[in-house]
Amino acid sequence: MTLLFDDSKKLEKAFGEEAAGVLIGILEKQAEESKRELATKADMERSLRELELRLEYRLTMRLGAIAASAIAIVAAIVKFLS
Repeated sequence: MTLLFDDSKKLEKAFGEEAAGVLIGILEKQAEESKRELATKADMERSLRELELRLEYRLTMRLGAIAASAIAIVAAIVKFLS
């Protein structure tokens, strides 16, 4: 965040040049820290894609386990009936 020239001049007039400079520095630092904490659209899309991939992997593993169990059951039934 960069303060507008008029805002800087108003602060200098109200607090003096030195105090206004310190205050402006503090405000700009806080603004930069706030920007770093904000999530961008790209961050959110990446997080959603990662979640989608994890869920897809888990679903694939579960379906594979179900298919393997079904094959084992069918094989046991066939062996029992033979």
